[in-house]
Amino acid sequence: MPHTLVNPDELHDPRTFGYSHIALAVGETVHIAGQYASGGEGAVAAEGFDSQVELALENLGVALAAVGLGYGEVVRLGTYIVDHDPAKLGIVAARISGIWGSRPPAQTLVGVAALAMPGMLFEVDAVAVRG
Repeated sequence: MPHTLVNPDELHDPRTFGYSHIALAVGETVHIAGQYASGGEGAVAAEGFDSQVELALENLGVALAAVGLGYGEVVRLGTYIVDHDPAKLGIVAARISGIWGSRPPAQTLVGVAALAMPGMLFEVDAVAVRG
């Protein structure tokens, strides 16, 4: 992996929430635009928050693979949740844990009133590093 994750003992352990405090990276930086639960034509292709999180993260994997990378090279996530609440945080944290295990990337979660298209409930963008 082209990066090191740091979670200082003086700060809380963020991994149970699905992120790390710091990602140190050296290499080519790759920025992945916001991915959502889109189908082949760009329309929202899933209903329900859980389904949208799953498909958005799958689409993130497709975008990473298109440039020869995988989830393991992601050093930062930006997650955007319409009408955020603690239950939604649990869904996102579980999905992130399922992909990254005990090494989740640095992440910022932002609760928003709406996203770019009607029906969008979740969006994720990423920064990855090619080592």
